[in-house]
Amino acid sequence: MSKDVPIHSWPGSYYITSEKRWATGTLSLTRTMVRFASNQSKESLTSFRLSRIMEIKMESSSFIFSTLTVLEEGNVKHWFGSLKPNRVVVYNVLEHFWRERLLSPSSEASGAECQPSKGSKLINLVAGAQRRLEDTGRVLSHQGEQFDNAMQGLEKIDSDLGVADKLLSELESPAWWPFGKLPWKTQQEAKAQDAARAAAASAAGKGSGRNKVIASIPAVVTKGGDSDLKPGCLLVLVSSLEVRDTNCQLLHRFERNEIDEIRVHSPYEITVKQRFIGKPDIYYRFLSAKMPEAMSVLEMQYKKKVEFTSEYTAFKATPLSSPCDTEGPNWNEGLLQKCQDTELPLEVPAGVLSQLHVLQPSVSQAEAQELKQMLMQLKNLALEAETELERQDDVLDDLTNSTDRATMDIEKHTCRVKRLL
Repeated sequence: MSKDVPIHSWPGSYYITSEKRWATGTLSLTRTMVRFASNQSKESLTSFRLSRIMEIKMESSSFIFSTLTVLEEGNVKHWFGSLKPNRVVVYNVLEHFWRERLLSPSSEASGAECQPSKGSKLINLVAGAQRRLEDTGRVLSHQGEQFDNAMQGLEKIDSDLGVADKLLSELESPAWWPFGKLPWKTQQEAKAQDAARAAAASAAGKGSGRNKVIASIPAVVTKGGDSDLKPGCLLVLVSSLEVRDTNCQLLHRFERNEIDEIRVHSPYEITVKQRFIGKPDIYYRFLSAKMPEAMSVLEMQYKKKVEFTSEYTAFKATPLSSPCDTEGPNWNEGLLQKCQDTELPLEVPAGVLSQLHVLQPSVSQAEAQELKQMLMQLKNLALEAETELERQDDVLDDLTNSTDRATMDIEKHTCRVKRLL
């Protein structure tokens, strides 16, 4: 098993209290840990879990040296300095992932924690699949509403073309009126203008559904590089992506047809890019602990524009959890050290093996029943999505036929109007 891949890393220095000196190295954030490795020895000078952090602050050392401090359980304080690009960026990222981990319903309790059972893991997997399918259903529903609105608009166009046909027929052969200009023509034009204004207002009202929010997640946002990461949020709408700050002020809106590329660096980090000719491209980078929730929608809406990088492949190759994540009391230190590099030690003491066995019980009856219910719900959601897709296929066929008829009628009426003029 490969080691946990960092979500983000920054060069900097760490104060070794026992030796009263600063050591240069790299500060890295993983799914569950914060680590600092030395540049010289390549060894870890310190590492601690996110769940053990009590406080993160920006302070100054006794030499008026700007630092970032992390207070760990047991009143252990870690000092980090000379962070690049700057300590504010590092603070924003660490504080975001620490806060989201605390607010998460699956956050770790302080003290000893138990490895989740196989049944719990299966339930979490199915729950994730269910959330994705529900997001897909919402997007399909919005898409269906847009198709229905387009169909209603085409029916209105067809009706108006029928009225236009009758009027043109009367204009072409007005046997009952011997003069050149018809007095009711002005009234008819006024009615047509009123109808056009009403149709435009109706279209504007229906267009408000395009601004419906599908997903909204807190994120650390930067425009361009990663030198100015600031707290904000990412909104996924039916027709666009919006970047907002912590005060909900709009920073930028990517219209759906303007997005050229979505690069996925990790399950927690993406870049959205809009290209231009003759001027610089616009791209925003998003880093969020809840990015997997938004990716379920982005992959479906922009599947042809989503590109997974080699960094993402490294993340997928790393398991989400391992026996190392367990903080049981008085675990064999040698076993934990080996567990950082291999999936299981070559020789496991009998007592530790029994603990491992207890930590991974088989699926209970209650968990099996819950899994059965969740799978039934998944099946129902999948059937509903299939039905909606078949309905939308039929609507698309009707839209194509109606558009072709309307195009032919408009061309025909245009020729008749030109002859009258």
